[in-house]
Amino acid sequence: MTERFWVETLGCPKNAVDSDKLAGTLVAGGLDPASSAAEADLVVVNTCAFVEAARQESVEVVLELAELAPDARLVVTGCLAERYGPELAEALPEVQQVAGFGVPIELGVKPTGPPVPSLDLLELPRPPASAPWAYVKVAEGCDRSCGFCAIPSFRGRQRSRRPEAVLAEVEALAVPEVVLVAQDLASYGRDQSRPGAIIDLVAEVSARCRRTRLLYLYPSELDDRLVEAVLATGVPYFDLSLQHASRPLLRRMRRWGDGGRFAERIATIRSAEPAAALRSSFIVGYPGESEDDHDELLAFLDEAQLDWAGFFPFSPEEGTFAAGLDGRVPDGLVRERLAELADLQEGITAARRAALVGSPVEVLVDRPGRGRTHREAPEIDGVVAVPQHLAAGEIHTLTVIGAAGPDLEAA
Repeated sequence: MTERFWVETLGCPKNAVDSDKLAGTLVAGGLDPASSAAEADLVVVNTCAFVEAARQESVEVVLELAELAPDARLVVTGCLAERYGPELAEALPEVQQVAGFGVPIELGVKPTGPPVPSLDLLELPRPPASAPWAYVKVAEGCDRSCGFCAIPSFRGRQRSRRPEAVLAEVEALAVPEVVLVAQDLASYGRDQSRPGAIIDLVAEVSARCRRTRLLYLYPSELDDRLVEAVLATGVPYFDLSLQHASRPLLRRMRRWGDGGRFAERIATIRSAEPAAALRSSFIVGYPGESEDDHDELLAFLDEAQLDWAGFFPFSPEEGTFAAGLDGRVPDGLVRERLAELADLQEGITAARRAALVGSPVEVLVDRPGRGRTHREAPEIDGVVAVPQHLAAGEIHTLTVIGAAGPDLEAA
């Protein structure tokens, strides 16, 4: 009987791409996908290690799956395995193997020595898409030195894929919507002495699918040419990695920009395309964040009127610049600030969604009864309820007839 596998994915869309490629490799090796972890002979957990909460969740999921599938071989891979491999193997006797990036999954006992990477996840084939959209990772690693981020320490320096490899993957997926992802997407090609290569790549990808969406754009890289390239795709969606609005705090984060520059760029985008949707994420409670800094972020959000925003408590990461900074913000105060920011943004998002009632929208149907316009990235933003008879993969022009918080209804 053919062995069956289950891959559990935690963390960001980039991890989802890695899981797809792991699944493709396992299928090529003769295994079949299982319908659930409980029915699998091999369970692989692709973990996240970005912040402490993600690490805790990863460990909890590993333990839950060990209990759910006690007879399966349990393998831990992904960021947590790469960053804390030996410690993880020691702490989790339930796990048969801890495999870092590019390490083949062995079906025997847990190895005693560190395995040698021999697979390039970026270039592995992947199985057919299970939805009418797919993430495509165009680069791995990051060359920036943000004070709070440990990703470069275990993902390494930026390594961009060849354009022809990316385009071949896009063509093989054959989905209506492609979502380009990377740790620093706008810097694609710079490590190959091709600054600005993302602009040409976006144009090439757009010629091969109905929708091209970009996630994770560093704000200093979002110049007029890149804005024009995004608008030319017909998907005016801008996911900007801002992190805060206070200039002094951003410098302490080792980041570029300030609320004034960000607001100016957002205004320019909306002037060029009033229907543009904007998303960002912000760190709350970074060491030294004052009440003035917090008030500045609140004021920026009120002015910017972002469609979507996420707020995350600062997590001191081992080996980062921020881990040694003074000025820790008390946890209770961080929670208060998070609640205040979330309350403000929820109102902004709800108002912007309500303003769409009565408007025509183009909806890509993800599955019967649910779809997305250009304003909603998959798995991240709100959704659009659509008539059940519309088939997945089709794009329809509908009218928004209702709004409830982040979600819309169209018919």
